Amino acid sequence: MLTQLKKIDWFLLLAVLALVAVGLLELWSIDAGVQATGQASNFFARQGIFLMVSLVAMMMLVFTDARIFRNYSSLLVVLYVISLVLLVAVVLFGQKVRGTAGWFRFGELNFGPVELAKLVVILVLAKYFSRRHVEVYRTRHIIVSALYAGLPTGLVLLQPDLGSALILILVWLGMVLLSGMKQRHLVIVLLAGIVVAALAWTFAFKTYQKERILTFLNPTKDPLGYSYNLIQSKIAIGSGGILGKGLGQGSQGQLNFLPEKHTDFIFSVLAEEWGFVGLLFIFTCYGVFFWRLSRIIFSVGNNFFRLFVAGYAILIFGQVAINVGMCLGLLPITGISLPFLSYGGSNLLINFMALGIVQNIAGQVSTSVKIKEE
Repeated sequence: MLTQLKKIDWFLLLAVLALVAVGLLELWSIDAGVQATGQASNFFARQGIFLMVSLVAMMMLVFTDARIFRNYSSLLVVLYVISLVLLVAVVLFGQKVRGTAGWFRFGELNFGPVELAKLVVILVLAKYFSRRHVEVYRTRHIIVSALYAGLPTGLVLLQPDLGSALILILVWLGMVLLSGMKQRHLVIVLLAGIVVAALAWTFAFKTYQKERILTFLNPTKDPLGYSYNLIQSKIAIGSGGILGKGLGQGSQGQLNFLPEKHTDFIFSVLAEEWGFVGLLFIFTCYGVFFWRLSRIIFSVGNNFFRLFVAGYAILIFGQVAINVGMCLGLLPITGISLPFLSYGGSNLLINFMALGIVQNIAGQVSTSVKIKEE
């Protein structure tokens, strides 16, 4: 056990823990602001519990040989089927929050199965492409891999959760590109994506989803309705200045002008209270995170490991880019949380579980390096 702990990439882990600590501080600040109005709020306490559970889950996977996911296809089949069953069940029986049936409720806690589906899709695609890396450019492999990612994506759209569906598509596309997709296939995929988007706009998108996209194209379209969140987000970010207003001193967040400030728009609250310097620290932590992942990707000699770590990097990068982009008004509002910072137990748990697998891979890389040196 001590030997495995020594192999942990501490730069990677400390960068993540620093982000979580910032998120917890902000949630504590949000709790204080909500409680000052006479309402109950315990985001900080719940996230603290989620963190403890997530750390335990991560450590369990740190000490579990990651080759088990590569060597035992039956395990991935079981995980994939479980994730599909949960996605079907949540559509039929899940609790609706803001019109989306994406969570199972257990007392005071919620679990979103889409987060598990994201991890499972990365594992399945890493397994599939690693076994066919020589001929992955063939059309049939692109189609089969698209089906693996498409089934959970379709079920997520039924919730409906457009943001998570986009993340799943992004993970699939990124892993296909890294595996060796030909340029002509990429063009075909992009054209097919345009056709699917047009059909979805006509037949699948809900009214509020269309309005979010129209609001992105014209932010002043409905300032007291669909544009309200975006306008308040921009005000919060712009008012932070260099050093910010101070923890718990942001007007947009503390006075409840900004909705969903603990999840979708926590970046805006952080910008208001922590300022440019605080955001610089946050992006530095993310930079260290992706730097360490890239080192693992280029160091590992196993295709499955390489693709899994790359898929995890794509997952986190996509969520960060979409969340920050929507808070700045550069992308439509899709309800994607900010990894390691936003409130949410499911997202935190699955991200730490994936981190545990990555840490085990990093340990195997360091061991192989030492063997070669000897």
